[in-house]
Amino acid sequence: MAATVGTQRRLARWTLLAVLVADLLALSDMLAVMSVDLGSESMKVAIVKPGVPMEIVLNKESRRKTPVTVTLKENERFFGDSAASLAVKNPKATLRYFLQLLGKQEDNPHVALHRHRFPEHELGVDPQRRTVLFQISPQLQFSPEEVLGMVLNYSRCLAEDFAEQPIKDAVITVPAFFNQAERRAVLQAARMAGLKVLQLINDNTATALSYGVFRRKDINSTAQNVMFYDMGSGSTVCTIVTYQTVKTKEAGVQPQLQIQGVGFDRTLGGLEMELRLREHLAGLFNEQRKGQGAKDVRENPRAMAKLLREANRVKTVLSANADHMAQIEGLMDDVDFKAKVTRAEFEELCADLFERVPGPVQQALQSASMSLDEIEQVILVGGATRVPKVQEVLLKAVGKEELGKNINADEAAAMGAVYQAAALSKAFKVKPFMVRDAVIYPILVEFTREVEEEPGVHSLKHNKRVLFSRMGPYPQRKVITFNRYSHDFNFHINYGDLGFLGPEDLRVFGSQNLTTVKLKGVGESFRKHPDYESKGIKAHFNLDESGVLSLDRVESVFETLVEDSPEEESTLTKLGNTISSLFGGGTTPDTKENGTSTVQEEEESLAEGSKDEPGEPAELREEGEAPLDTAQPPPPEPKGSVAPEGEKAADKENGGKPEAQKPGDKGEAGSEGVPPAPEGEKKQKPSRKQRMVEEIGVELAVLDLPDLSEDELTRSAQKLQALTARDLEKQEREQAANSLEAFIFETQDKLYQPEYQEVSTEGQREEISGKLSAASAWLEDEGFEATTGMLKEKLAELRKLCQGLFFRVEERRKWPERLSALDSLLNHSSMFLKGARLIPEMDQIFTEVEMTTLEKAINETWAWKNATVAEQAKLPATEKPVLLSKDIEAKMMALDREVQYLLSKAKFAKPRPRPKDKNETRPEPPLNASAQSEKVVLPPGHAEDAEPVSEPEKETPGSEPADAEPLELEGPGAEPEQKEQPAGQKPAPRNDEL
Repeated sequence: MAATVGTQRRLARWTLLAVLVADLLALSDMLAVMSVDLGSESMKVAIVKPGVPMEIVLNKESRRKTPVTVTLKENERFFGDSAASLAVKNPKATLRYFLQLLGKQEDNPHVALHRHRFPEHELGVDPQRRTVLFQISPQLQFSPEEVLGMVLNYSRCLAEDFAEQPIKDAVITVPAFFNQAERRAVLQAARMAGLKVLQLINDNTATALSYGVFRRKDINSTAQNVMFYDMGSGSTVCTIVTYQTVKTKEAGVQPQLQIQGVGFDRTLGGLEMELRLREHLAGLFNEQRKGQGAKDVRENPRAMAKLLREANRVKTVLSANADHMAQIEGLMDDVDFKAKVTRAEFEELCADLFERVPGPVQQALQSASMSLDEIEQVILVGGATRVPKVQEVLLKAVGKEELGKNINADEAAAMGAVYQAAALSKAFKVKPFMVRDAVIYPILVEFTREVEEEPGVHSLKHNKRVLFSRMGPYPQRKVITFNRYSHDFNFHINYGDLGFLGPEDLRVFGSQNLTTVKLKGVGESFRKHPDYESKGIKAHFNLDESGVLSLDRVESVFETLVEDSPEEESTLTKLGNTISSLFGGGTTPDTKENGTSTVQEEEESLAEGSKDEPGEPAELREEGEAPLDTAQPPPPEPKGSVAPEGEKAADKENGGKPEAQKPGDKGEAGSEGVPPAPEGEKKQKPSRKQRMVEEIGVELAVLDLPDLSEDELTRSAQKLQALTARDLEKQEREQAANSLEAFIFETQDKLYQPEYQEVSTEGQREEISGKLSAASAWLEDEGFEATTGMLKEKLAELRKLCQGLFFRVEERRKWPERLSALDSLLNHSSMFLKGARLIPEMDQIFTEVEMTTLEKAINETWAWKNATVAEQAKLPATEKPVLLSKDIEAKMMALDREVQYLLSKAKFAKPRPRPKDKNETRPEPPLNASAQSEKVVLPPGHAEDAEPVSEPEKETPGSEPADAEPLELEGPGAEPEQKEQPAGQKPAPRNDEL
């Protein structure tokens, strides 16, 4: 019974191990993560998977960057380079440079700017959110979030094809100047695409991370200030980053980057330069046709799309040449265009743009409170920084000897983002690199409450409390406490002082009001706990890794004093203290790699007005990130002490009722002392503070840009999934049609080749040729309307018709190689058998049966081969062959198996022992302790090598019986060895006695 139970347990353990291994193998296919560097004009995708560290993904054209362009038609979609090439043929259906419309309502200046730049795009308005929609046709309309979702889904397809496994986790880069509405729009687009966003990382932060990761050894405790100047296609961002090593509790001394200052220009980039050049080329073309009464080329969308493409090419060439010839064949009305453009003309067209180049530098220095002397190096990032005039103006503005170009200007952000993706993923372990990003737009809380300035005179006072200050680190959690409210009230979350933005930037920024928060249940919580002292209404805010603000929860906190008996203090409290010390007590802040994770609590009652007003006793207190709903009772504290803010001894499941009894006297709650105990009591009962927490209902009213509802998000996701399914079905149909067409042409060509004519008759070839011609005609006439199933069925029918012909040709191709291999194996096997029979009988390791079996296999194989080859020679070539390659392979495997068996036996066989000589001298056994004490004197006439007569063994308890078998020794050729038992020692126990 015990053996059966043990066997079952072993089987259970092996089954569990097999399940775990299977799970690990399944998870290994889901380990890859990706990053998407979203640019205005193009995107870069990178992946990390086991065995492939940080690699840029190649698209279908084997290029490392892909245009952020989508062409939408009634029944098909195109992405990347395919869509960019269609921008000339169908500019209305080709959407590009749409990222600037994310999170914007229809009255935003950027919407008007997009209409001016691309008049061919028809923009509608969403009646509920007041955002724009792309009107492709009366039946097709898409929001910018949906178009971005298509692009993100396409980027995931590229990454999955490159990684050869599914990918869902991603880090996406966004411009550093994106506000809350724009960041939420990107997250919604990612949800539509089915991506799990690990983090929205600012592209300047990703670039700085990539720079630091590859120069980890150069970072030390001395702070190094580096400026990154990133001018892309649509915008410009200047960032000041400080690199130095810091000491952490988890990983020791590690490098860290901290964003110190950021400046930006939303519209300064390569696209605006190309648009200026396009306008110049359009004017030149109109002048060439001025006297011909032709239309203005600006009214022709296709011609303007051609001019924009040519302007992009000319701008690139002028970066390395003083002049270049712009030329377009058939620009409009079959008229060719050709004009010479010089670099001087280009710089004159963009003179006002070059004057704006130093602007972001000054903003970054001002926000970082630094001077140019503190900047060690200025590094160029982005494609537009390759324009010589940009470098000239920037070099003059920063006053350095040279500009740094020691970073990949196109791929740095993608590489930094994918490194962050690997760090955030649980599947990879990377070297820690601390990242402390900075808040660009400050956020504050505003509320109004009633104050009594004079007896009987009440008035309303407006209060502001800065929640996240400008250039403060994030991610970060903060708690604000409202101490003077006992009823339901509202407060507002708005942006802080945006004075650093210009008037035009403020208009583009949009609404400065974020959210109105309406609290419900405050008064009810006070009526529920009349005997408790209120500690205020606590609102918990979180600015996460993506820079998105959220209100986690709002709680009403109460406290009271409860008495504990000495028994409770001596047992439960000590046990609680022990457990708290083992697990850190819940007060140790959980530090993260990507910024600060401290919880800051600010008391509303400490400052009546603005936090920044002088003379107000404002106080900011940092706390650990322990949850406030700790169920473990706190240890007793001295009378009148304040309980830690990180604790809450309330049981929410019991409706907020305390675990201990409330004091009977109402005045006892919150008192500074406890009356002395009567004299009869031997020991005074200790008291402790107990906290009660009530959840407060929250109703949010979003003011900047209403988010898509869950139903709208679901509908948009389903719409994109339907489009993806349609694209896959279209690709499958095209592949089936291509396969059918290729099979027809290839087979028709094969019918005229000698090797196919040799194995077929004239009638067979005519039949096949007729079927192929009919299928070709059907494909041309009805193939456009044929379904995927019909195309596959037609292909299967033709393959079945030609199967015999192809089989005969394939067999004849394989015969020479297979027969040569069989002859070689037969010859080597015969030589091996001959050598085995020549081994002397004393050294023979093979039995007669084994050698006879091998000989029989050799003879049978020879006979089969000769007979089959002879029979095949009698058959005509047009008949089905009897000599098959698979039969030859089977015979070879059978013969080879017999030979390999004998070879394996010879490899592990040991030589047989030789017979011993009678006069051989035996070595003397070593003497033990008892043998040394006695010396045996041999009688005369006995040789020393004669065996002594052994005494008959006496049966003792525990000894082996006479007929017991000796123990077998492990290992090949091992023999049992019998040893004499030394005197004075007990016999060794048997196996069953151990």
